Amino acid sequence: MKLFDVYPLFDIEIVKGVGCHTYDASGTEYLDLYGGHAVISVGHSHPHYIDALKKQAENLVFYSNSVINSLQVRLAEKLGKACGYDDYQLFLINSGAEANENAMKLASFHTGKPRVIAFSKAFHGRTSLAVEATDNPKIQAPVNATPNVTIVPFCDIDAVKAEIAKGDVAAVIIEGIQGVGGIQIPSDEFMHQLRTLTQESGVVLILDEIQSGYGRTGKFFAHQWSGIKADIVTMAKGICNGYPMGALICSPEFKPVYGMLGTTFGGNHLGCAGAIAVLEIFEKEQLVENARKVGEHLLTELKKIPGIKEVRGRGLMIGMEFDYPVKELRSRLIHEQHVFTGASGTNMIRLLPPLTLTIAQADEFITRLKSAL
Repeated sequence: MKLFDVYPLFDIEIVKGVGCHTYDASGTEYLDLYGGHAVISVGHSHPHYIDALKKQAENLVFYSNSVINSLQVRLAEKLGKACGYDDYQLFLINSGAEANENAMKLASFHTGKPRVIAFSKAFHGRTSLAVEATDNPKIQAPVNATPNVTIVPFCDIDAVKAEIAKGDVAAVIIEGIQGVGGIQIPSDEFMHQLRTLTQESGVVLILDEIQSGYGRTGKFFAHQWSGIKADIVTMAKGICNGYPMGALICSPEFKPVYGMLGTTFGGNHLGCAGAIAVLEIFEKEQLVENARKVGEHLLTELKKIPGIKEVRGRGLMIGMEFDYPVKELRSRLIHEQHVFTGASGTNMIRLLPPLTLTIAQADEFITRLKSAL
């Protein structure tokens, strides 16, 4: 049997990670400024995280959601305090796409309405409804082409008003910061207008914080920079530092009914143990504050480099836009400078490093980037 070939691969096999570094099969060290798509939040192989997984695995990796799991309760309490949504309800699943899928489903249950508004260049996942809310026809199969989702221009409040006025909108879904869409930050003014409009219209506001959340921007969720509160927040990626896990939190206004949502693997014992350890590391090492501090330093230094058209971002979610395709530059960074970065579209390099990145490591990246340019 062969692998289903859907990923373009760099000719590198990463076999080990420590902190903000990874190592390939020949022992070459790489500075990791991408964290495996923003997944590595507390650094590779953090000892507290590894110890928590080991101890839990020795006792129980998994049992079903038909029995009490006190780890889920502990995780909900810690997460609520960490993110400032301690009066909300937690539903645990396996991935970001599944979090968004369940969020939109819950909004439809709650309102009795069938339609969702999403924004241009949005990316919300690859499952059925999530991919329909993703503004990329290339990854939407014909079965996903339904009238359930309407895409409107990014940050166009009049377009949102016009759609809501039709009376059939259950939810508006928006990323705290668009990642795949090119590190596009919605303005504070727009976010306040959107929050007011959805509240007045009885429409659910879903904040997709799968990439921009979990401390990455220097606040726990990116939308908290605007001072608003969502009805539902979705998260994944950094929640368990590489172990597959996702979640959504929802307002007390949403009333749970047995069977309305469900999952086999979501909230399993091993994942909860890892996620609790991640939050403990966040608190002990002040990683949200570190993301803000180191991110501000990186943004300042990157803006000084000639040849970069524009630098955008918050905290450790940064995009560098160039006047030319970045494919060759990324290749030089990997193969010559031994730095992993990401991309967004043709002309943008994305930086999504572990939140443990230090000022010294940020400066080392700046040096290597200048060498590659």
